[in-house]
Amino acid sequence: MNRRQALVIRAFALWTVFVWVTFIKNVWGDSARSFGFKAVHTAIALVSIAFAAVAWMVIRQVRRDH
Repeated sequence: MNRRQALVIRAFALWTVFVWVTFIKNVWGDSARSFGFKAVHTAIALVSIAFAAVAWMVIRQVRRDH
């Protein structure tokens, strides 16, 4: 994997984290949303952030091995 490809995947991972953190902050600040809605979307956010973190670690390992 070349440097440009790694940067694109890292940018995607950072964007994913930014979007989900912003969304969850806004959802939990909205009293019109039910607890179930907040819980489900928080769980989805955590899974998405975990995937972003794993992608980052994989890129780091691949780039280190080359």
